[in-house]
Amino acid sequence: MNETVVLYASVGPALTRYAVDIDRAELARHESVMVAENVQYAWPHVSGRYLYVASSNSASGLGPVGNSHQVTAFSIHPESGVLTPHGKPIPLPTRPIHMATDIASEHILVAFSNPGAFRIYRINPDATLGSEVHQSGPIDPGIYPHQVRATPDDKHVILVTRGHSATKAKPEEPGALKVFNYAGGTLSHEVFVAPNDGYGFGPRHLDFHPTQPWVYVSLERQNALAMFAMQNGTLSAAPRFTKPTLSAPTHTRQLAGTVHVHPNGRFVYAVNRASDGAMFDGTEVFAGGENTLVVYAIDPATGEPTAIQHIDTGGIHCRTFHIDPSGRLLVAAHIMAMSVRDGSGIRNVPACLSVFRIADDGRLHFERIYEVDVGDKTMFWMGMVTLHGNRADA
Repeated sequence: MNETVVLYASVGPALTRYAVDIDRAELARHESVMVAENVQYAWPHVSGRYLYVASSNSASGLGPVGNSHQVTAFSIHPESGVLTPHGKPIPLPTRPIHMATDIASEHILVAFSNPGAFRIYRINPDATLGSEVHQSGPIDPGIYPHQVRATPDDKHVILVTRGHSATKAKPEEPGALKVFNYAGGTLSHEVFVAPNDGYGFGPRHLDFHPTQPWVYVSLERQNALAMFAMQNGTLSAAPRFTKPTLSAPTHTRQLAGTVHVHPNGRFVYAVNRASDGAMFDGTEVFAGGENTLVVYAIDPATGEPTAIQHIDTGGIHCRTFHIDPSGRLLVAAHIMAMSVRDGSGIRNVPACLSVFRIADDGRLHFERIYEVDVGDKTMFWMGMVTLHGNRADA
């Protein structure tokens, strides 16, 4: 059976389809669909036949709070990947920073950052979006939720809450991993996992090993990758391993970002982001720092990650990257264009999609860049789906 890989990338409220040629490591841009506001995140239905897209007119981070927030469902054409609206969008109370379905795709799990919250919405039998599932008691969402994922057995949900570093105006606010029992859209028995009560612990994003009870967590504020063990729905109280993401110490502001485990379970990938500016000759330019993808080999006995490569992402501030389901290609999406110093002059580094081949040893080999004109918007989300005729896997 011939497989077709499609990539979707957002610029503001536009979600654009790209055909992906795995063998040639090439992308071909096609049409775009629009949602009401700027895309925040997207997640496919387990059948691969639908894509759920969260959008908002709120600013990212702790910026201005907007008044239009929703999730929109699209059907995915099984041969081309063309998106078509599927049912009516559902409104949300505030900006959805992250969204995923449970493993059975019977519910949408939505994390809200400002103010922090966590809500669950039904997915109807026809894959359209349904009503909110009201919980029996209050949920403590922690400080600045940033991601939510159901565990592979669909019996637990982990809410990743980043916290905030200390500033001149206020002390550090701690981060945590919030683990809930989960059944049919209902949460119970919340457990707070936070080494040192969450101080010096700023988790942003996690991914699960495909066969072992290992959870890999990027620590944004500490520029580190942590591995927690999980048994019977319980995370280890502290990481079994914590490894730096940066190749060298830096004096510029650095943020660790997305983390993805390779489908074969032998490697885990993380990203370093830098995008602060400084003035040069009357122009704001990139202040410096590390924009790299980090490749870690995973010890098959212990789960320990060991860095084997740092490679430039090819742009400024890679917020999202994705590995195609076959594990042969990685694409990194950079949210913005930025001026950089070039000797005594200045040049522009565009927002772009960077394409890398993944070798058998897990290392990345840069292939090419596709520039993306984002205007005054950002390329905030990107992901890939593999189609199989009448079914797709994401």
